[in-house]
Amino acid sequence: MKNRPYPLYDFPKLETLKEVIAFVADKYESDHAFRIPRKGKQGDKYKSYREFYDEIRNFGTILLQKGFNGEKIAILGENSYKWIVSYFAVTNTGNVAVPLDRELSYAELADLVNRCGCKGVIFSKSFADYADYFKENCPSVETYVCMKEIHHLKEDGAKLIEEGDTSFDDVRVTPDDLAAIVFTSGTTGKSKGVMLTHGNIATDAYCVCRYATGEGRGPLLLPLHHTFSITANVLAALMYGGRIHAITSLRNIQRDMVNDKTTVMIAVPTAVEMIHKKVWATAESKGKAEIMKKGLKISNFLLKLGIDVRRKLFKEVYEGLGGEFDIIICGGAPLSLKAEEDIFDWGIKLMCGYGITECAPIVSVNRPEHYKRGSCGLIIECNEVRIENKDENGIGEIQVKGSNVFKGYFDDEEETAKAFTEDGWFRTGDLGYVDEDGFLFVTGRIKNLIILSNGKNVSPEELEGKVIDAIDSVVEAVVFAKDDAIAIEMFLDTEKYPNAKETIREQINDFNRQMPAYKKIQEIIIRDEEFPKTTTLKIKRKYNK
Repeated sequence: MKNRPYPLYDFPKLETLKEVIAFVADKYESDHAFRIPRKGKQGDKYKSYREFYDEIRNFGTILLQKGFNGEKIAILGENSYKWIVSYFAVTNTGNVAVPLDRELSYAELADLVNRCGCKGVIFSKSFADYADYFKENCPSVETYVCMKEIHHLKEDGAKLIEEGDTSFDDVRVTPDDLAAIVFTSGTTGKSKGVMLTHGNIATDAYCVCRYATGEGRGPLLLPLHHTFSITANVLAALMYGGRIHAITSLRNIQRDMVNDKTTVMIAVPTAVEMIHKKVWATAESKGKAEIMKKGLKISNFLLKLGIDVRRKLFKEVYEGLGGEFDIIICGGAPLSLKAEEDIFDWGIKLMCGYGITECAPIVSVNRPEHYKRGSCGLIIECNEVRIENKDENGIGEIQVKGSNVFKGYFDDEEETAKAFTEDGWFRTGDLGYVDEDGFLFVTGRIKNLIILSNGKNVSPEELEGKVIDAIDSVVEAVVFAKDDAIAIEMFLDTEKYPNAKETIREQINDFNRQMPAYKKIQEIIIRDEEFPKTTTLKIKRKYNK
């Protein structure tokens, strides 16, 4: 089977979000862009590409009429079609979107609105009480728009356009214009407002389309305030003419995939690993786990001979995921190597990548037919990567320069200066290396790095991944330093492995035998519930700050 370099996909270069929305409307016209779930007997609703563009234009006309010109407008709500229309109506009128994390408290959200000096807030009906709080605590906000009113506002905008209002079309945005201020969800520390331009986001989405393919039907999994969701799950999917639908819950992901006959998914590792576990759990419940394991051995042997029977051999896996599932683009955190290997061995194209909000966010990605398992893929053409301050293993800080790199942190010159080197490279704070074939490998975070008194460096993320892959009962793990030694805190799957707590010490001892002395785990802490996480499903670390 193929796994070698091949030409990038041909795609027109689009440099602003306004260009992207106009392009997809012209190219795909009456094709379905969105599937909108509705409860009851009404059935789901569909929006074409042309309808999507017209509704952005109509709502954008109203925003301009209300006096929004280069203003900052916060958007708060659950994932929805109206949220997406709001985002592009704001950005395509030369205003600046401030997507808010719906999991934050009233006070935290009000602080972000005040820090940006937002003039408007667009909110969903379920966040009406937050809007009431803002009215008492956010003096800069002059206008509030509930998303349930957008339908009527779009009708008003359409009438204005029919009467000759060309204000939306007259707005010119450039690649250098600010499009959004995205607050980092960070696992430690206070969030910073990342200033992303039209060029940052549009160029990054364009490059993703050049390297990977997102054509088909896909769920909207990631919260929309997260840049990975906007760039890959929305923009890249639209540029490929895909159809997007919002899932009802991560817990119902498999059911939604079956209902929608999902073909492509943009996801973080937590969602991918959930699918991986559900497939194995289903196989075990049907008494077919051993048959599946034997099938993997047979399939892998045949692959070495150039014979690919995966889709036939694992037909039941595909049917359990909707029958047409083909591609996963995964990023945001390390993925379990076991999950990555199994999903690949089932015949699903798994393209792991690396990104960071400040790079809009994608820096590298594996390609469908050019990949390395365990890597974060090839560095995409809109940016360069260099590895600085390498250790004896060639691992150092990943630094990035390119058209996708942000302008700086909003109203924070000190942090912006710290983020860049003297010669203009962005310091990601991540550790990694680039191999001889140009594939990027990420090994951890500088701020999490454990430096022992003997001078040895230990990446917690590396050890965590190895423990999760080596011991089936370990669901989540956080490695940290304690008294100049390595300790680990773990959440175990005691439902599937009832004796997990009794056997874990022995299993860690077996694991330690494979590790150099300085990486051996000395202390074990078992927790009874999952680790708390950010809204992008990263574990919040309380160690190694």
